[in-house]
Amino acid sequence: MQSGKMLVADHQGTYMIKLTGDVRLTLCNTIDEYIEQMFAASDFSGVTVDLAETLGIDSTSLGLLAKLAIQAKKHGLDIPTILSPNPDITRLLQSMGFTKVFNIYSDEITDADDLQELPVKQGSERQVRSKVLEAHKILMGLNKQNHADFCDLVCALETPKAFK
Repeated sequence: MQSGKMLVADHQGTYMIKLTGDVRLTLCNTIDEYIEQMFAASDFSGVTVDLAETLGIDSTSLGLLAKLAIQAKKHGLDIPTILSPNPDITRLLQSMGFTKVFNIYSDEITDADDLQELPVKQGSERQVRSKVLEAHKILMGLNKQNHADFCDLVCALETPKAFK
């Protein structure tokens, strides 16, 4: 399966994130850092996430996308949009409670010439664990099933032994 990539573009405060391939926690630092950059931009006004070429996406990456939507709401921005023409990915998003925090459409972007691939940001094991913990706590807050599904993982990551 094709490794995950993150492509981005922005125009006058409107951002586009395109995740392609198999999106796994190896991209967690890249995704999280870009989210922080968007919210730090003085002209940030909205974001669309394109999952048209996403073959798979793990729960850590989903948790970071949920973080994006929750922060957008806190900043008084419009609800972010996800483009997901793949019914399997759309079902996954729905099961994780994303319809509460994103507008989800089955459209594809046909003109994405301005997108540029971001280099993968490496992080220490401690940084990655911290992102995994944060992402899963956010997912747990979206619905009861996520809470049940990720409770054991979050408890394990919160033990002091997990961060040694």
